[in-house]
Amino acid sequence: MKVELLHIVECPNWEETGVRLRAALDAIGQSAVDIDYELLQTPEEAARRPFAGSPTILIDGEDPFPSGGPITVLACRVYRTETGLAGAPTVEQLTQALREHV
Repeated sequence: MKVELLHIVECPNWEETGVRLRAALDAIGQSAVDIDYELLQTPEEAARRPFAGSPTILIDGEDPFPSGGPITVLACRVYRTETGLAGAPTVEQLTQALREHV
């Protein structure tokens, strides 16, 4: 399994997302899977990836969270969680997305 986290400098939520993603991988017994972090710095870099705002999580190249689709604007992303909109998905949401991919 390949897990990537695409992010921009201006959006701090990528760090917490990485922590939660690691916890979710550990929870499903995938502790050996590395998370590849990619810093996007230009709209051109964003256009080359399926970037839907920072942070974007990709599991084997696919975004497991429905969005409006890829964007080229270097912007923050929000996720729908059980407690409302947030800058990162919950550990439970990430765990579910990873389980569906395993």
